[in-house]
Amino acid sequence: MATALVVVVAVAGNPEKEKSEKATQKVVSPNVYIKHPLQNKWALWFFKNDKSKTWQANLRLISKFDTVEDFWALYNHIQLSSNLMSGCDYSLFKDGIEPMWEDERNRRGGRWLITLSKQQRKCDLDRFWLETLLCLVGEAFDDYSDDVCGAVINVRAKGDKIAIWTTDYENKEAITHIGRVYKERLGVPPRVIIGYQSHADTATKSGSSTKNKFVA
Repeated sequence: MATALVVVVAVAGNPEKEKSEKATQKVVSPNVYIKHPLQNKWALWFFKNDKSKTWQANLRLISKFDTVEDFWALYNHIQLSSNLMSGCDYSLFKDGIEPMWEDERNRRGGRWLITLSKQQRKCDLDRFWLETLLCLVGEAFDDYSDDVCGAVINVRAKGDKIAIWTTDYENKEAITHIGRVYKERLGVPPRVIIGYQSHADTATKSGSSTKNKFVA
């Protein structure tokens, strides 16, 4: 009798359970998710310094994305910059622009450069890089976001670097606006100066002798 009662109760409870399961399935079904499109499609690149290969052979495309959700899915599944080996780079560029000076969109451009000390790798590097990525995909520079080509992070033993690349080093209005907003977003103190250098100057001089065209 007890067994029969258990069966009856279980059967009687099934319709509600099925409804609940169906409702749960309906809520979590990926088909009902609407992804949030970004203004641009972006490509994430990885560079590993293998001296036995050419520079171009060391550069590898990881993935492309054009929605907020796909950005976070990618970001959460790759190694943090602070954990990369020395000599490695991440680059995030608009789709169709390769992360190299020679690309047509970069050739006459330059970069806002943030140089970090060895001590900052632990406390600032990952935070600065994520904020840089969010500035790019979120089009944080208003009407001047079109001037942005991408960003690069260089992990190096002597000190890491993060840079936002723009397409035209002569577009003073765009460059100064981007530099001011970028500095604010990173929370860099006003007394700390960041500089903008043209790729043409960087390519012909060593990093320490490259003069800043603009500062923020």
